[in-house]
Amino acid sequence: MTIKYTKHFLDKLENLFAASEYILRYEKGNFKSGYCVLKDTKIVIVNKYFPLEGKINALIDIVNELNLNPTDFKEKTNQDFLNDLRQTSLKF
Repeated sequence: MTIKYTKHFLDKLENLFAASEYILRYEKGNFKSGYCVLKDTKIVIVNKYFPLEGKINALIDIVNELNLNPTDFKEKTNQDFLNDLRQTSLKF
């Protein structure tokens, strides 16, 4: 899958989190990686001052870290999108 650094792609990632059991928040903070995952409370916090590219990269990293299961999502579009994201590797 090709990563597109657009607002629309970011919206798709945000919708994936909205359909999951995790809550996505953008806040300021001193995160070494640019984000923080509170697994016990199922909250994901991303640095709100990140540029669009940074937010997208952080959310893709988080999706891979959380090992979300595609069958947990009701909508097929979310399942397909998650499967595509799992096959994507970020190269810096």
